[in-house]
Amino acid sequence: MATRKPPKLDKKQAVDTALRLLNEVGLDGLTLRAIAKELDVQAPALYWHFKNKQELLDEMATEMYRRMVAGQRIPSGATWQEQLMVFNSGLRAALLGYRDGAKVYSGSRFTGTEHAVQLEENLRAFVAAGFEPTQAVRALTTAYYFTLGFVTEEQGVEPLPGDRRDGFDVDERAARMAEFPLAAAAGAELFQDFAAGFEEGLRLLVAGIEARYGIA
Repeated sequence: MATRKPPKLDKKQAVDTALRLLNEVGLDGLTLRAIAKELDVQAPALYWHFKNKQELLDEMATEMYRRMVAGQRIPSGATWQEQLMVFNSGLRAALLGYRDGAKVYSGSRFTGTEHAVQLEENLRAFVAAGFEPTQAVRALTTAYYFTLGFVTEEQGVEPLPGDRRDGFDVDERAARMAEFPLAAAAGAELFQDFAAGFEEGLRLLVAGIEARYGIA
């Protein structure tokens, strides 16, 4: 019986191509068939590495994480508050580098255990600062979920930085909602200067963690 030979296509090459194509077509347009066409191979060559689209998304999210931590430096001696701010600001920046980046990342399962290195360091730092292990997990994951949710909404307005979708003109929105003055004015805060909104949201979250667990 003939032995099935692996394709010449490398998994990393496929993932790199998928991430590049993501910026062009978005998550809905990203199919194994489209990636195969971009690579000039037959679709079965991809199925050797990925049984389905979710397996591809898992590997894409893992590669996004690798790239993020490779360029991220948390200052030595940083407080837990600084660590939370730096890590999540870096996560937001990484997700914004890809169209639908937050959607790809959310719900994906990291392959391997590389992410455990950073998680272990974060948990150790929080426990050393006085958190109980369960409190450290709650604090870290709450900030993480906030970041994913914020970027998901941000990319709903601007799929890529500076690429604003139709229907999110703040002045037009204010005019349309003129009989609701507070809601109309809120548009300037909701749909502009996402960087400032994200940082303030993180600071609110940090203050809440401090108040809840009594750890300054």
